[in-house]
Amino acid sequence: MGQNVGFVSTRFAGQDGVSLESAKWAEVLWEDRHVSFWYSGKSDRKTDISYVVPEAYFGFPENVWLNDRIWGTEKRSRLVTDRIRALADYLKGTLYQFVETFDLDILVPQNALAIPMHVPLGIALTEFLSETRIPAIAHHHDFYWERTRFAVNAVPEYLDMAFPPSLPNMRDVVINQEAQEQLALRKGISSLVIPNVFDFDNPPEPPDSYAADVREELGLEPDDYFILQPTRIVPRKGIEHAIKLVGQLKDSKCKLVVSHPAGDEGYEYKRMLAQLAREENVDLRFVAERVGEVRQRDNRGRKIYTLWDLYPHADLVTYPSAYEGFGNALLEAIYFRKPVLINRYSIFVRDIEPKGFRLLTMDNLVTSTLADQVRETLRKADYREAMVDHNFELARQFYGYAVIRRNLRAFISSLTGY
Repeated sequence: MGQNVGFVSTRFAGQDGVSLESAKWAEVLWEDRHVSFWYSGKSDRKTDISYVVPEAYFGFPENVWLNDRIWGTEKRSRLVTDRIRALADYLKGTLYQFVETFDLDILVPQNALAIPMHVPLGIALTEFLSETRIPAIAHHHDFYWERTRFAVNAVPEYLDMAFPPSLPNMRDVVINQEAQEQLALRKGISSLVIPNVFDFDNPPEPPDSYAADVREELGLEPDDYFILQPTRIVPRKGIEHAIKLVGQLKDSKCKLVVSHPAGDEGYEYKRMLAQLAREENVDLRFVAERVGEVRQRDNRGRKIYTLWDLYPHADLVTYPSAYEGFGNALLEAIYFRKPVLINRYSIFVRDIEPKGFRLLTMDNLVTSTLADQVRETLRKADYREAMVDHNFELARQFYGYAVIRRNLRAFISSLTGY
């Protein structure tokens, strides 16, 4: 029997992990006749199934005002407390309306009870779930204790209460084993690990006519090696390692292409990367103005491509991150059957590496041995084919939609009896 499921977050829009993974969950739930509805402060979901409350967005001015006064300090004024309470009460009322409007059976908070970017929303959700005892499955992508900027704060009792709460009507889902252990240790809450997934049962279509000219539009020659760094330009992505690697390949045909823009923390980093590329004699291209979330044309009439338009044309994907909660770009590269260079960040070593993927790995250091392996991978088509086919099959087994389907079915039946 199909249930009405309500997803709750500050934002369901764009390419962030929460927006992408929640859409995959909704797809799997739909196969079991469960209908999904969306509550958020910002949304790109269909309007007839969305409940948009601007105050629930983490960038809403009142919430920004609060964040300026509760992080990086250990003291808060009574005014701050009053305004947290007032916004939480208002949002709790909107949650009651959301559940009533769509006649919801289950709520799925998406990261709203894990990372405290919007403290009043976390409080509102916690109190709402406690008052109504509506069944809930909370999907936690990253916790406040994983981020240094939340370490010094003026709201310890709210973090204890709501990020996440311990409620009998709520099941908790995390995306890696480290998070599972920390949640048990810090909160006494047991959880299930459901990693990020991809629809490996439906491989990507070959590029259509729109995406056929990606290489020439980005200024690459047909015989160039297209090395793709499919991330934003932020320091933890370790893009300097990708530059060092391409420098060691000593082949002018190797072009390093960075797909996404610099975040607000990344402009200085971007300048540093450009300087390093000059020193290493690497052809580095920032193509963010040609890549967007949807296909369209810019004001000069040029095509804007999506990241998925770029993947099929790449010869190698670099992913030398220092830290990732899981690593969506790794799964994307495997989905598009591309060889991947990866830095062995802790979650990868613990959760992903033991599965037996064949990847080009480094430990915070680009060695000449690694450069030789990359050269061999780029030049030997049969070696590369065997590698990417092996990875695709493994990923289908461990990171396919079946993983969510199995676990969500068990959760829903334990919560609702169906």
